[in-house]
Amino acid sequence: MMSTPTRRSRLRHRWARRSRVGLACVGLLGLLAAGCSSASQDSASQKGPANPKDLVLVQAIRSLSNPYHAEWAKGGEMFAASVGMPVQTLTDEGDSQRQLTQIKQVLASGKTVVLNADPNTTSDTQAIVRAVQDAGGFVVSQWNKPNGLTPEQVGNSWVAHIGFDGNTGGYQTAKALFAAMNNTGGIIALQGILDDVPAKERFAGLQKAIAETPGVQLLDQQTAHWTRNEAFQVTQTLLAKHAGQVKGVWAANDDMALGAIQALRAVGLAGKVPIVGASDAVPEALQDIQAGDTGYVATVSTDAYWQGGAGLALAYQAATGKFDVATASPASRSFYGKEFLVTKANVADFLKTPTPTDLAPDFANPQARNVGPLQ
Repeated sequence: MMSTPTRRSRLRHRWARRSRVGLACVGLLGLLAAGCSSASQDSASQKGPANPKDLVLVQAIRSLSNPYHAEWAKGGEMFAASVGMPVQTLTDEGDSQRQLTQIKQVLASGKTVVLNADPNTTSDTQAIVRAVQDAGGFVVSQWNKPNGLTPEQVGNSWVAHIGFDGNTGGYQTAKALFAAMNNTGGIIALQGILDDVPAKERFAGLQKAIAETPGVQLLDQQTAHWTRNEAFQVTQTLLAKHAGQVKGVWAANDDMALGAIQALRAVGLAGKVPIVGASDAVPEALQDIQAGDTGYVATVSTDAYWQGGAGLALAYQAATGKFDVATASPASRSFYGKEFLVTKANVADFLKTPTPTDLAPDFANPQARNVGPLQ
């Protein structure tokens, strides 16, 4: 659910029903039988609390050139500094095989790996979890995971999965876009990677908003794979295809929205056609919303700093015994994180970069922004 931040430490804040264990093990995903059948067979559960000196902290993200993941990385660095440890940041530029290879290389180091990962696609999560499980490490995954599979079904190595309600983000940004259009006219939509859970959910939220707003029509939609350059090209194509009809642009994240603004600017429409991004709240998008001259209306923050720091903190607490994975409830291992709708009315709050002091309560209690179990 969306909410409005109430204090400074909450600023800059940016699956399906659990199936039976047998379904996950026998047919759905093909995880190792030893990993699915019982948490007691998980090597992580047999070690006991680890000594921090035997741990290596790792975060696996797409790219530091993406402002959202750059903030995630900084959040992880803040947590690592708070416990006096370094952190390795692995970047894969959207290459799933590269991501898995990098993780396996770190796992082969002989130390216990504490990993906070953003899998590129839904299908990547099971391979990452299996590799960490085989090595006796601890992993928190975010955004993407297969429907019907939950951490408690697999074992203690998979500490938790943090998701976000993309339906709500997609819906609320769409409603903000439609309001800026006076609830009438045609729009184009830029989707993320189509296999990604957040891409599917956000687009579903857009579709719900359209169904409620008879005056708005979806002229076209196409994936731009979360990237600015591809969004620029796709938007150019769709603007030409639907010349004179595009009265609004909905994008599934800020990077694509910013690419679309470049395309609008190239044809003299920047500031004349409203646009929204359904996630990330990256600095450039926030600055555009505040300035009000590019047509940027709204975005959603899941707080990338929090995702990087709190996700790593939760995996670290599992490794050191502070978070007892074996006795933890399913709702504390597979949950939605808090999201914030950002508009011109509150954007100034989100332009402030959080400090380690701001995030310290979340590092101490990574569950503080748990707003409910994944549905």
